[in-house]
Amino acid sequence: MSAASASLGEFQSAAATDTGLLRDHNEDRYFIDGGRGLFLVVDGVGGHAAGELAAQTAVETIREFLTGPGSFTGGSPAAPEQRVRDAIAAANNRIFEIAAHDAAHKGMACVLTLAIVADGQITIGHVGDSRLYLIWNGAIRKLTSDHSPVGQDEDAGELTEQEAMRHPRRNEVFRDVGTALRAAGDEGFIEVRRSRFHRDAAILLCSDGLTDHLNAARVREVVERYDGDPARVANDLVEAANHAGGRDNITAVFVAGPEFRGRSGATRPRTGTTRIRVPRGAFTGRAAFLVYGLLIGMLIWLAMRVLG
Repeated sequence: MSAASASLGEFQSAAATDTGLLRDHNEDRYFIDGGRGLFLVVDGVGGHAAGELAAQTAVETIREFLTGPGSFTGGSPAAPEQRVRDAIAAANNRIFEIAAHDAAHKGMACVLTLAIVADGQITIGHVGDSRLYLIWNGAIRKLTSDHSPVGQDEDAGELTEQEAMRHPRRNEVFRDVGTALRAAGDEGFIEVRRSRFHRDAAILLCSDGLTDHLNAARVREVVERYDGDPARVANDLVEAANHAGGRDNITAVFVAGPEFRGRSGATRPRTGTTRIRVPRGAFTGRAAFLVYGLLIGMLIWLAMRVLG
């Protein structure tokens, strides 16, 4: 397993990846640049060397596009949505060009999820069946759609999450990065979404090797163990997926807001004293009659003992 950590101002992030228990090579790649708020998960498609090359090409192209001079227009950053589209399209066309010149790499591609975090917002660029989850206020929500027949049925409510996880066609996708030349604005290519990133929230980007084994409730359970160490969360997620079967490569990129503490942190008492709050009106009516009657009875009993 390999891992990395980074910080984005007050936000903390870490990534972990593993080949899994059945594969002998890892076609997953990731990239984190906490200083710029860039987070990426890529899952290669096309077999050993081709899948790895496609994924690595996507990472290198997107990293160069978003961190180099190409990420600026007229001296100022382009809009996040356009930066996401342009970066993914550049990676797509670079992968296609490499495959076109080498028959051994014909058909290679990848699926990916890219997030730019800035000014309390997440801008997401997504192609395929990797995922981005938002964990906030005790709930988990998938912000991406799986571009696959099974994922489409799950999102439409025609399959339950468990049925989708067990479906034999779960890993088929109808969108990818690299099998055809694309423009940034092509319809049916890049899914772009935006969401608010609260200070007490967290996000998780992951490959399908994780979500093939862990449902959303299990992912939330692991994430909510967060105690200030994002690397522990990323590693625990990968280990949980391996423990559940580890049939594929597994990658997790975790980003925590400065006030995110998970369920354990939110429910931990601040002092050693536990206070019980009694709702207003609790001792009225029949309840009051019973309580007051009990108290009067105890006083009469004590008085009789003293006088006797």
